[in-house]
Amino acid sequence: MKKTLAWAVTVVTAATCALGASLPAAAADGTTATAGAAASAYGLDTSSLTPHQRDLVDKILTAMPAGWQERAAATAAEFGVDDTPWANILDGVINPGDYQCNNTALTAYARDTLKDADPVFRYALPMIGVGTLAMYDAMLTADDPKSTTFGVNGEYTNELRSEGKDLKKFWDIDSDDIQIVPMHGGDVFSSPERLARALYMQVPIGSVEGKLPVARWLIELINSEPALKGGTNPYFTFNAIAYTEKGSSYPRGLSDHIVVGDGILQGMAAVGLGDTAPRTILAHEFGHHVQFEDNLISNTALTGPEASRRVEMMADAFGTYFLTHSRGEALNTKRLLASEQSYYQVGDCGFRSYGHHGTPNQRLAASAWAASVVNDAADQGHILPSLKLGGLFDAKLPDLVKPDATN
Repeated sequence: MKKTLAWAVTVVTAATCALGASLPAAAADGTTATAGAAASAYGLDTSSLTPHQRDLVDKILTAMPAGWQERAAATAAEFGVDDTPWANILDGVINPGDYQCNNTALTAYARDTLKDADPVFRYALPMIGVGTLAMYDAMLTADDPKSTTFGVNGEYTNELRSEGKDLKKFWDIDSDDIQIVPMHGGDVFSSPERLARALYMQVPIGSVEGKLPVARWLIELINSEPALKGGTNPYFTFNAIAYTEKGSSYPRGLSDHIVVGDGILQGMAAVGLGDTAPRTILAHEFGHHVQFEDNLISNTALTGPEASRRVEMMADAFGTYFLTHSRGEALNTKRLLASEQSYYQVGDCGFRSYGHHGTPNQRLAASAWAASVVNDAADQGHILPSLKLGGLFDAKLPDLVKPDATN
């Protein structure tokens, strides 16, 4: 249900030093005498970087504790940050020959976020797990009065705050504890203290204070590449998630969350959907909370890609039902079409991936079906119970995902 925007990298298994272990000796120019050695051990070629950049990458990798990659992966899975439709829009390949599936404009935008950066960063940043850190920071600072503006310039603040209140009134679930918070890359990547907290949340080994050197080196590395814009490049916040500890084996004492990143909002605006997509994203993520509360995610015999596709398409349907309904957002026809296009844009072609969320056509079909449920209702003022709507969706799902290839 929940894949961060990342480029694949082959990682060579290597022993890592414990946090705080001695680093390679410094050379006369301030870099380590073995700049690039640690990166090479991880299968990462940093030869195109400056000596200082290579040194920073090595310092970060050398200082990470043993088992950090596995622990970071486990944390990402726990929070679902690696499997959201907003970030999982890269190529992949049920029976692909049965379906029409093309890359969307949003896919192209996502791929271009790092086009002006040295190519090594396309691999180094995901390896270090940078794509999840702004998300963790957003959750850790949810109670900060400053963490209340949505969008790079706060342009979506009033809209999303208002919609959040409407969603809580509309759906028949316990939603008082859901916090809807923004994700800003520039904040966490300008504060070593905040970044250290996020790093510790990602890999809870050692201490927050022990993460400070890594945080400082990482901030320095990001600021050394102009294309990364000090962490405000959309890459760092190209995501939105719904999080709950309901049924969790490792509760952290966090309330339910919806986090909406600046990057995904920028991407939607870039493809002409900035007027409606913020509402669509929030409505979809709230749909996941409806699924959490109603136990709809596991209530299926489907497995693998088919299961993840069902979950995401159902959230699309819940989102559109709210956006269309007269007691929800009551979008007019033009804005509803834009909303449906927002779901279309995050369809993917990863048919064999366990993070598959449905093709663009299937995402659009789920949204259009939900709008028809509203429009065809005899009582336009009646809101279907969420469990009833979920049952109707499951009955319709086989038709929504039937093969549509024309060749």
